[in-house]
Amino acid sequence: MSNGLKIALVIVAVIIVIFGGIVVWGIGHYNAAVAMDEQVKAQWAQVENQLKRRYDLIPNLMETVKGYAKHEKELFENIANARTKYFQAPTPQAKIQASNALEGMLSRLLVLRETYPELKANESFLKLQDSLEGTENRIAVERKRYNETVQLINTYRRTVVGRIFASLAGVGEAAYYDIPEAEKAVPKVNFN
Repeated sequence: MSNGLKIALVIVAVIIVIFGGIVVWGIGHYNAAVAMDEQVKAQWAQVENQLKRRYDLIPNLMETVKGYAKHEKELFENIANARTKYFQAPTPQAKIQASNALEGMLSRLLVLRETYPELKANESFLKLQDSLEGTENRIAVERKRYNETVQLINTYRRTVVGRIFASLAGVGEAAYYDIPEAEKAVPKVNFN
């Protein structure tokens, strides 16, 4: 075998190794983009599990309160409408908006216990309230986890390499589950 042929074989081998390395590197980034996209979907499913639990508790809570607060018809209708909007929402962003709208109404519903002392002492109301508060805590935890996953994929998508491979994998920007503007206001405390 001549020196020229040996050099050509070495060059071809080096090119094949480099090309193979680039292919493996590219496949790794493509798979990472797909895995992050699936993680966002999985985390959103966890948020939805907790939101579903909330929405399953609401009718029971409302029926208990209705007996005491018959004149709060508008609040009950708004809660029922918000619940319906959540289940009809086609995208996570629409579900987030519906969920945020409901949160304000739920706080109003729970404030009714101060107006009706006999409701405050009702055992089934207290159990439902505890269940709802526990669910709200679970939602907060899952919302945090979801937002962390969204941050991971959105950060990856903003890198040069990530942008290329996320685009190839069809992975778009994920939406954060933000706190509604109404909840960002500092509550006023008045001891008078």
